[in-house]
Amino acid sequence: MKVNLKTLGCRLNEAESESWAQQFQNAGHRIVRSAADADLIILNTCAVTTEAGRKSRQMIRRLHRGNPAAKLVVSGCYATLEPDKTAAALGVDMVIPNKHKNQLAEIVGEQLIPGTTTAAAAEPGENALFQQGRQRAFIKVQDGCRFRCTFCIVTIARGDEKSQPIEDIIGQINKLHQQGVHEVILTGVHLGGYGTDIGSGLNRLITAILEQTDIPRVRLGSLEPWDLPKSFFGLFRNPRLMPHLHLPLQSGSDAVLRRMARRCGTTDFMRLADQARNEVPDINLTSDIIVGFPGETEGEWKTSLETIAKIGFGHLHIFPYSPRAGTKAALLASPVSRPEKKERCEHLHQLAESMKQETYQRYLGRKFPVLWESGPSNAAADETVSGYTPNFLRVTTSETAGLSNTVRPVRLAAILESGTGLQGKFDAS
Repeated sequence: MKVNLKTLGCRLNEAESESWAQQFQNAGHRIVRSAADADLIILNTCAVTTEAGRKSRQMIRRLHRGNPAAKLVVSGCYATLEPDKTAAALGVDMVIPNKHKNQLAEIVGEQLIPGTTTAAAAEPGENALFQQGRQRAFIKVQDGCRFRCTFCIVTIARGDEKSQPIEDIIGQINKLHQQGVHEVILTGVHLGGYGTDIGSGLNRLITAILEQTDIPRVRLGSLEPWDLPKSFFGLFRNPRLMPHLHLPLQSGSDAVLRRMARRCGTTDFMRLADQARNEVPDINLTSDIIVGFPGETEGEWKTSLETIAKIGFGHLHIFPYSPRAGTKAALLASPVSRPEKKERCEHLHQLAESMKQETYQRYLGRKFPVLWESGPSNAAADETVSGYTPNFLRVTTSETAGLSNTVRPVRLAAILESGTGLQGKFDAS
């Protein structure tokens, strides 16, 4: 069968979808990029915000309308929290909750696909990731979270923490590297809590990966700022561990952070940011911010803006708060009005853009190795290839020949007119 996978939401969802693609391929099926061409569509949904849930419902309808003959399987956090609504949606053939995600390909093969084989449909050694036009691989190293931030529905949807054994992760990375993958991103709901359930830890995992694999680039997904173990920054002395950290701050006001039940205040966060920059050359720090959390006063908002500006980030993911049924925050008093949230989001977007441009300016003229991720084999003059520096700055070049899925150094020559990245120039050989 021709299988198409669609993913909404976080990097953990991406990791799961990539694993499914490999499993379907190994079972003899072909991965296709277009849902319109598929016999089977797998949708991995998100529910981190009310908007994410709405987009998941929309995607279910859109996929069925676009290819009503295809079988449609829905999984992920929205499907787990709203299984009856998901199952009742037009065109849905199967709903697989998060607790059965690891067996998704097997369940679908047994119940929806007749005559499943074990022979690989792709060329020997070919990775299903490349069939989807991707080069960087997401590795799911753990799932679930033991903490309960008051705004978070994901901990409810994902359940208890469960870590993958180090030897399994090592084996997966080595296999991906043999298939031509040059970068892996370690992901989890609570990545910093890796190993607490199996007597291990994040430092031990990263050390093992650096010692027992030859993958050129190892990158970390989102890490809670209270989770970083002792001597963590020393790991970055190995240049294969990429100098970029996504540390969710969520608010720059300690009063708001307390209502969120966050475990890291602004003073500790700023101390952590200073330590990272002192110990890891060129590290790029990015973050998440929730705007308009219940009870957020004008004074708390101004304090938050000042704190965010003082810390400085290379990029921000900005979320206007939306209540999620089943979370403590949904019951809090003094909600912020929609117009206030919109205005505050606009101010924060302006600040985030200013910080991003300052980051780009700081690196102009310098040379960095870039993993060039995509590009046509017969590029016209106006076509480009893009990729990321070790510290996760997006770089674009029009010198496309032979670049896709290679790591090659380039000089950061200019900021793109769109302001969304940097223009790379190769030095004359």
